[in-house]
Amino acid sequence: MQDKLVDLTAVLPLIHNNQTIALGGLTIYRRPVAFVRALLQRQPRPQNLTLLGFTAGLASDMLVGGGCVAQTRTCYFGLESFGLAPMFTKAVEDGRLTVIEESEASIACGLRAAVGQLGFMPSHAWQGTDLFNVRPDVKTIIDPYSGETLTAFPAIHVDVAVIHVLQADHFGNATLGANPTIDEMLTHVAQTVILTAEEVVDELTGPVEVMGLPVTAVCHVPNGAWPTSCYPAYPLDGEEILRYIDACHNGKFEEYVNYPIT
Repeated sequence: MQDKLVDLTAVLPLIHNNQTIALGGLTIYRRPVAFVRALLQRQPRPQNLTLLGFTAGLASDMLVGGGCVAQTRTCYFGLESFGLAPMFTKAVEDGRLTVIEESEASIACGLRAAVGQLGFMPSHAWQGTDLFNVRPDVKTIIDPYSGETLTAFPAIHVDVAVIHVLQADHFGNATLGANPTIDEMLTHVAQTVILTAEEVVDELTGPVEVMGLPVTAVCHVPNGAWPTSCYPAYPLDGEEILRYIDACHNGKFEEYVNYPIT
């Protein structure tokens, strides 16, 4: 077993221009915010990234605001009860960001296809909708057994997945705190898997929800999801999320992401 524990600064060079990067967590819960802040403070910042997420929230908005993202693939981009994601909204309004339309089904099927090393995954989803008009790359096929028309969702390939976990050991095994989302699947799809962990232990006491074999590196980053939540370690910090939104609306995004967090 290989000890995969490294400093956060050691994994930042693993993010390159033109990659597809997936951020774990869900909306404003268990997001790798500290990783994104550290990445934005690195010069030069990565460019022309494709940002993948089942849903996208604060950390994703920060990446967009930092000028790193060329296109997004997610079924939701926002800050839940705190409203719109400010930097994402502005980038779309200014025509600086391409939004690849996705749904829960298209992302799930695309990742399942990649896990199975298949070119596509068939599904009943999207049949009878206009989504094919905005996603001409998604084709239909005929089921050879039933004769039904099915949607053939293409495989989604990921270069780097960054996932914040509640607890990890030195070998990359981790627990997600009963909030798995699609993170475990991302570890089987991504070429590089980076875990930031609230706590690094010699032996896990909770359920192993991420297996260490596909993990590239583990970084000990306490409060690494703040101001999003990391159940049960801490709740989301609504006042800080509002402070972020205010900074964005007042032209102080760069000041916010470059401010050192102690």
